[in-house]
Amino acid sequence: MGDEKLIRHSGNYRKLLSYQKTEVIYEMTYYFCHKYLNGKDRTVDQMVQAARSGKQNIIEGCAASATSAKTEIKLINVAKASLQELLEDYMDYLRTRGHRQWEENSVEWTAMRQLGRQHNEPNYFMNLCETRPPETIANMAIILIHQADYLLFKQLERLEKDFLNNGGFAEKMARMRKDNRGY
Repeated sequence: MGDEKLIRHSGNYRKLLSYQKTEVIYEMTYYFCHKYLNGKDRTVDQMVQAARSGKQNIIEGCAASATSAKTEIKLINVAKASLQELLEDYMDYLRTRGHRQWEENSVEWTAMRQLGRQHNEPNYFMNLCETRPPETIANMAIILIHQADYLLFKQLERLEKDFLNNGGFAEKMARMRKDNRGY
C-alpha cells in the first residue's frame, strides 16, 4: 500500500494566472458597466454576470478537482465560454458607438498586451480605468479577455493531459481498492 491519497488537495485557485486575470476583468467590467452604461439596460447585468461567471467557474472548478476531473474541465470551459460572451459585448460596445477597436500590432494593442503580461493586480488596472475614456477601457478589457482565454485554453490542455495520464476519480478509487486488497 502506497502513500497515494484518494482525495487530492485541490489547488489554490488564487495562484492561477487565469483566475488573477479574470478577477481583473470582473472588476474592470463592473466599473465600466456602472459608470458608462445605462443601469436600466439589460446589458449591464449580462456583462457583469459574464465577467463574474468567468471568475467564479474557475473557483468552482478548482474546488471540484478533488473528486471530479470531468466537472473541473467542464467548469473551466464554462469560464472560457462566459468570457467569450463578454468579449462580444465589449466589441459590440465599440462598434455600436463608432469607436475603434485596437488593431493587432497597433501601438495601443502592443502596449496593453505587455501590461497584461506584466500585471494581474486589479488595483493596477483600476487606477488606469479611472483616468481613461470608456472606449480605451473596452479595448483594455478585450485584450485581457484574449489573454485569459489563452490561459484557460492552456489550463484545459493540462487538465486533459492529466486525465489521460492518470485517469479520473472512479479509476483512482478502483486502483487504490485493488492495491489495498493486494491483487
